[in-house]
Amino acid sequence: MPWSIDQARQDPARRRLVAELLTQLADDDLIIGFRDQEWLGLAPHIEEDVAFGSIGQEEIGHAAHFYHLLEELGLGSADDLASLRPPQERRNSVLLEQPNGPGHYLEDPHFDWAWTIVRHYAHDVWEMTVLAGLEASALTPLADAARKILPEKRYHRAHQELWLKTMARHDDESRARLIRALLDLKEWWGDLAGFGDIAPELGRSHLLPSAAQLPDRFHREFRTFFAALEVDVPAAGDPRLNGRAGQHTEALTAALATLSEVYRLDPKAGW
Repeated sequence: MPWSIDQARQDPARRRLVAELLTQLADDDLIIGFRDQEWLGLAPHIEEDVAFGSIGQEEIGHAAHFYHLLEELGLGSADDLASLRPPQERRNSVLLEQPNGPGHYLEDPHFDWAWTIVRHYAHDVWEMTVLAGLEASALTPLADAARKILPEKRYHRAHQELWLKTMARHDDESRARLIRALLDLKEWWGDLAGFGDIAPELGRSHLLPSAAQLPDRFHREFRTFFAALEVDVPAAGDPRLNGRAGQHTEALTAALATLSEVYRLDPKAGW
């Protein structure tokens, strides 16, 4: 039977479960959107600068929607949730907080486009897998959000797939960069396709009925795409750090300092 945010607020166990899932979704989108925005003025060409900037804006917009659902759940204001929580309270995958490459956006950046696209594609495939499952969620506002966001995510995924096909087929150097990026992925993506400790409860509660099947579905889709390009995908091992449990790198601390700088100076500055 469908249930609302108000009903979730009145049930402590259900409220905790909804809060954890929404936080994972929001934090993933916020940090990947931030990393996208760091390519402003640095993308391979001006059309891509516009395209990737738009993708980053949409990711942050998705994050804002999930933070507002958390606000409705009684967890605090959306702006505070996005800007003021310390790293140990964040639930994004460690993969998504990693820098785009050496250097800093304002100081001698040497970002890696292949790494950025491979990482973003992994995020897109995972989030689309989750959103497709959430269309059957018993939590009506979350099912509605999934149906609204999925069409935008299809464009994001198509964008990354076009770049991946180009890198795989353009020349030896671009293919080598793609393979190297996939090898780098192995170090960080172990916590991406998962929900942490709440995984068993998601299916039982009907918040995400297909939760148990989603990690395998993600890996199958991801590998099938690269198999068509005749590119091997490294296995995802146990994560060194698990972002779903609040374990993060210094890269997240630095990113949050930049993300929250304006809001900390002027809390009246909203989204």
